[in-house]
Amino acid sequence: MPEIIIAILVIICILIIPNIKIVPQAKSYVIERLGSYYVTWQNGLHFKIPFIDNIANKVSLKEQVKDFAPQPVITKDNVTMQIDTVVYFQITDPKLYTYGVEYPINAIENLTATTLRNIIGELELDQTLTSRDIINTKMRSILDEATDPWGIKVNRVEVKNILPPRDIQDTMEKQMRAERERREKILQAEGEKKSSILIAEGEKESAILRAEAQMMSQIKVAEGEAEALLKIKKAEAEGIKLLREAGADESVLRLKSYEALENLANGKSTKIIVPADLSGVATFGTALKEVMEDKKNDTKK
Repeated sequence: MPEIIIAILVIICILIIPNIKIVPQAKSYVIERLGSYYVTWQNGLHFKIPFIDNIANKVSLKEQVKDFAPQPVITKDNVTMQIDTVVYFQITDPKLYTYGVEYPINAIENLTATTLRNIIGELELDQTLTSRDIINTKMRSILDEATDPWGIKVNRVEVKNILPPRDIQDTMEKQMRAERERREKILQAEGEKKSSILIAEGEKESAILRAEAQMMSQIKVAEGEAEALLKIKKAEAEGIKLLREAGADESVLRLKSYEALENLANGKSTKIIVPADLSGVATFGTALKEVMEDKKNDTKK
């Protein structure tokens, strides 16, 4: 009797315990019963009937990343290049993923290669190098639609590297070098132009300042000479006034006239015409006296 109980316990351990399954988070188990699809287990505790139920596939529901090898493609202008892509996808239906296509990852890789060739075949080399966003968007749309019957959702497609032939790369490098040299020359020319403009403006402002300074100097000199001349005339008028108030006679006035003639003779470019007789000198002195008196009267007015 104990042997029977032990045998039953052994059978239970062999048949029942291994068929108790726990599905972890972000996993799904596809279950077949008698060779046909039965159910999809989500995370949690499950029991499988021995010899009847079978786990057909264990599917991860996480987003997966596949980096496919470079593929040779030909552009519209007949340039062959190597392009490798990265595909981000997620399994949304474990049943379709299990029964939809054989080797789904290989199917996605081949579909990516053919789609990439079709898209690049419509673009020229320059467009291919500058239109990565357009290529990524088109590929994601086409792959997502094509893999939907397989229970796969393509979230993102990225063109990783675009490798043109070596001679094309050398030509592109030469073009880039020439473009950099051209920009450098333009910047240098603009710098020299700005420098020349600043120097010319500086010289202009300096010349204007020098001219203004010279003009102000001449104005000050002229004002000084005018003021000095005015003071001299005022002093002469005061002298004549004092002589008149002192009751100076005709001889003193004549002497002052001689002194005035002497002062006039000391000036540059001054010509003196002396009368033939001394009586003319006296007459000249009288005339000078009258002129001085008129000037005095004008000053008072």
